[in-house]
Amino acid sequence: MEAGDMVRYKATIAYDGTDFSGFQVQPKGRTVQGELEKALAQMDKGKFIRIHPAGRTDAGVHAAQLVLHFDYTSTIPKEGLFKGLNVLTPNDISILYLERVANDFHARYQAKSKMYSYRVDNQGVRNPFTRNFALHHPYPLNQAKAEAALAVLVGTHDFTSFCSMKTDKVDKVRTIYEASLKIDETTKEWIFTFHGDGFLYNMIRIIVGTVLEIADGRKEVEEMKKVLEARDRNVAGPTIGPQGLRLEKVHY
Repeated sequence: MEAGDMVRYKATIAYDGTDFSGFQVQPKGRTVQGELEKALAQMDKGKFIRIHPAGRTDAGVHAAQLVLHFDYTSTIPKEGLFKGLNVLTPNDISILYLERVANDFHARYQAKSKMYSYRVDNQGVRNPFTRNFALHHPYPLNQAKAEAALAVLVGTHDFTSFCSMKTDKVDKVRTIYEASLKIDETTKEWIFTFHGDGFLYNMIRIIVGTVLEIADGRKEVEEMKKVLEARDRNVAGPTIGPQGLRLEKVHY
């Protein structure tokens, strides 16, 4: 390989989405993509480098391990690129891993599945230290009802009822491998986990919004199946806030 040739890098990053207008670059607003591309340009004398993520997150949504790829000059060693990016990116973004990959690797198209979590603070008084990372829902919740509602979603279904009407996706069939719940009895935090082959716009936020209505008694467990089969966004619960949602991992 000659000096100046382009090589493909796979990066795994983490970020606190609180102060971002989402991942995807946009004309106005601070974005994760914008900050990363700015850092890459600084390292290559202003040359623009486009990054390609496995997926995009909305404003306020976090990521523990988001994968992306980009093509970069071979004149900068991998170790220097890794250190430089972590210096030049803001404190709410971290590059966890950086590796050279084959030129045909694609972070989005080769991803097999994704895992997300959603956190709910169920304490009577909101916790100011987790307010950017968990939805505060101070009402009594029934764990058995929540788990029964989640079980309805496992498998391959049309998730139209749990998708924002603003979506541009025509096919709304997705497969959910896991929809589970764990409760931290010390912090009263409810942690929902979803693993699937793909997720629609606002899908998890609408699902959890619906499950909370069932868990706090506003809806019956039997209604979850009816909502799913209705294929009608109007019959599902609310789109709850983004702060509790976090992309945990992308599987390849």
